[in-house]
Amino acid sequence: MTVIDQKTDKGRAFAPFRFLRFRTLARSREGAAAIEFALLAIPYFLVIFAILETFVAFAAEELVSNAVDTMSRRMRTGQITYNLGRTTDMNQAQFRQAFCDEISILIRCSASEVATPSKLYLDVQTFSTFSAIPTTIPKVSTDKYADINTAAFKFAPGGAGTINMVRAYYRWEIITDLVRPYITTIRPSDGSMPSQYLIVATAAFQNEQYP
Repeated sequence: MTVIDQKTDKGRAFAPFRFLRFRTLARSREGAAAIEFALLAIPYFLVIFAILETFVAFAAEELVSNAVDTMSRRMRTGQITYNLGRTTDMNQAQFRQAFCDEISILIRCSASEVATPSKLYLDVQTFSTFSAIPTTIPKVSTDKYADINTAAFKFAPGGAGTINMVRAYYRWEIITDLVRPYITTIRPSDGSMPSQYLIVATAAFQNEQYP
């Protein structure tokens, strides 16, 4: 009579099953996509936000530039005048409000911003010759990332036939950390994180001989 060791046979019977279950577990990829997404989500969204932020900043720059061209054309043709006793006369606050209206599709100016600039600065002046018009951005120091110097900014356009300059400066806030080191143009002297991209637009022209 042959004696069968039931414990041994039972162990042998379950050995292939344990091996197959281990192989199935090793090849299982349940949850792998979620783990991979968790690892890649942060850099992925940083890149997406950086692309969007750069696009919006450059769109704002184009918007300010178009507003400078529009306001300059109105001044050149006499649709906007200054201190001539006409219905087309505008003072500084009115001119700033009209400029803000031109950029309102993307940039909002509050009432306090129109009255006391903190982000949008406009410099409107008349000159005797084109060569007298400044060609550099006024800054508080010679540092590459120094803040702008607004002390000499004026609103004093000339009348018919005069040579004028309209310059606009806007402090655009950069939100995405990945973009800040590359496109910010104003950086604090204390070494803190920069956040502002200075938008600059300029137009130089001679007014028409309007009546």
